[in-house]
Amino acid sequence: SFAAGLVKAGLRPIVAIYSTFLQRAHDQIIHDVALQNLPVIFCLDRAGLVGEDGPTHHGAFDIAYLRKVPGMTLLAPRDGRELKSMMEFAYAHRSGPVAVRYPRGGVAEESDSALKDLVPAPIELGKAELLKEGKDVLLVGFGSMVYTAHEAAKLLEAAGVSTAVLNARFAKPLDDQAILSQSRGKKLVVTLEEGTLVGGFGNAVL
Repeated sequence: SFAAGLVKAGLRPIVAIYSTFLQRAHDQIIHDVALQNLPVIFCLDRAGLVGEDGPTHHGAFDIAYLRKVPGMTLLAPRDGRELKSMMEFAYAHRSGPVAVRYPRGGVAEESDSALKDLVPAPIELGKAELLKEGKDVLLVGFGSMVYTAHEAAKLLEAAGVSTAVLNARFAKPLDDQAILSQSRGKKLVVTLEEGTLVGGFGNAVL
């Protein structure tokens, strides 16, 4: 609510908060920010599973509770480079609130992955990033699970399964065109996320 007031006063607030703690402000997100279409930026730390922080801190619900908020834009980066680009995108986005979710710990080390040389493409509203072409299976990763998807694709390729990998980037708005295009002709489509089955990223893809 304070951030909404700051926007009305001409400032551009960034609300940095744990995913689970933002749950307690759900009514304020809707009534004080979204219904006025205010460009508040929410940075959700500890999005996904948090290990020893325990069940009270598992940020497994933010995808579901933010997807249904009117006018909300929801992103998750695959690594630190993409997080920087998403923050720049969020600051430039003025037509409503934006939430960027990221995990408690680091994602897979860029230096140890085949993705290290693949510089993230510029962030465009509602646009996914195709990381790998494939004919048999499509893996659609969101946020922290993009590197996992890429590693899984390498294992599948070694087993003779041609696998495409799509970095969703956005849970809302979803890149329907890219997902449908890449799904065409595939035997299997798999979504990877750290969220809930009901209302989560996979639910959006379905």
